[in-house]
Amino acid sequence: MVGSTVGVPETMSSVELANGKSVVVSEENYFDPTAVVAEPVPPVAETAVTADGHGDGALEMNTEKEREIVLGRNVHTTCLAVTEPDADDESTGDKEAYMASVLARYRKSLMERTKQHLGYPYNLDFDYGALAQLQHFSINNLGDPFIESNYGVHSRQFEVGVLDWFARLWEIEKDQYWGYITNCGTEGNLHGILVGREVFPDGILYASKESHYSVFKAARMYRMECVKVETLVTGEIDCGNFKTKLLPNREKPAIINVNIGTTVKGAVDDLDLVIQTLEECGYSHNRFYIHCDGALFGLMMPFVKRAPKVSFKKPIGSVSVSGHKFVGCPMPCGVQLTRLEHVNALSRNVEYLASRDATIMGSRNGHAPIFLWYTLNRKGYKGFQKEVQKCLRNAHYLKDRLRQAGISAMLNELSSTVVFERPRDEEFVRRWQLACERNMAHVVVMPSVTIEKLDDFVDELVQGRAVWYKDDEIQPPCLAQDLGSENCSCPLHS
Repeated sequence: MVGSTVGVPETMSSVELANGKSVVVSEENYFDPTAVVAEPVPPVAETAVTADGHGDGALEMNTEKEREIVLGRNVHTTCLAVTEPDADDESTGDKEAYMASVLARYRKSLMERTKQHLGYPYNLDFDYGALAQLQHFSINNLGDPFIESNYGVHSRQFEVGVLDWFARLWEIEKDQYWGYITNCGTEGNLHGILVGREVFPDGILYASKESHYSVFKAARMYRMECVKVETLVTGEIDCGNFKTKLLPNREKPAIINVNIGTTVKGAVDDLDLVIQTLEECGYSHNRFYIHCDGALFGLMMPFVKRAPKVSFKKPIGSVSVSGHKFVGCPMPCGVQLTRLEHVNALSRNVEYLASRDATIMGSRNGHAPIFLWYTLNRKGYKGFQKEVQKCLRNAHYLKDRLRQAGISAMLNELSSTVVFERPRDEEFVRRWQLACERNMAHVVVMPSVTIEKLDDFVDELVQGRAVWYKDDEIQPPCLAQDLGSENCSCPLHS
């Protein structure tokens, strides 16, 4: 009971507690659930200043300031502030008009940036207009893809259809595999290595030094002992060095990451030779687990006749592939397949879901399986085969043009990733969105990369080099150690 009490000032009230005692509180501090807070939001953050000195138009980058990568400190180069609508916004519609203009400018910037997109393995040639009708639904595939949960707005029927398609591709029967649609390629690696760790809790993880960074992230996350293996100049695992790393640890099981296309050079590890090396070191098939990271080339290799086959008929444990790379989904996603017998080691019943949980994430994007299902149905095996041939043909074209222009360049036999000397101008690198490492850069030739785009790129690169190396004091970098002397066009090896 709250009310005025004898001996209590008018600005104070006596509040009776549950234990029968009373306390006196100030009315100005007493919580009134009907009261309206005068200022419900924090102050607006400062608007990002662009290169021309204005705070408006935050989509433009400040190109005058050198880009920084600083650990432990956020560097805000651009920012689209979230602002509160005006009190009369419902009648004026100013907020809607503002947001529409921002989105229109953003769409324009996406179109422009897509024109110069070469360094990252994304297929930007797709049209999913038919699926726009599904954007109004919150589709969530939580739990096990093969067990219906209490949540009914899902796309498991599409997910399982996609998984069955990949099971046929990688040669494993429906009743022998388990898998799910992941949120990205990294999640596929995290899950594959986690399954290996659960099967062999005391196992050692082996991965070539040119493996994707997510493999070593998994080792840190799971507190696994990890051994880095040397690579050949092509980027594939050096099985001779692999053997020297295995022999001292024969008492412990081996968990191996095999790359079906490395990040920088697109190198494909020789799966058969890896298995042979394990056998030569005394490892029986029940003492090792192989995860195949096929992020990009895992979907391309089956359509290259001379390529080594990735198949569950071989003693591998899991395969993962990205859905937003060669397939061409507009959102990051991936596919992870493992043997059904292995996944039981980490799955748990979840009463809340009325399902089993064996995935990395809880909630999973239910839209991604539909996009994958849609494009797999449209293209099929023959459609992907044509796109693979086109990519390999255009990659050879790019490599030949670069070498003819006197530029160091390398292309692995089974790859569409062309590695070449890193451009000296960082603005050129950003303009073409190139991925770089040391003195190397690369172009990943995807189905959306045309001959015309490659010609524009090479022409601009040749013009740039004429400026960068016009003085004899500056010479193109030597890439003999990175790409092999036969692929290096520096003054020493040309």
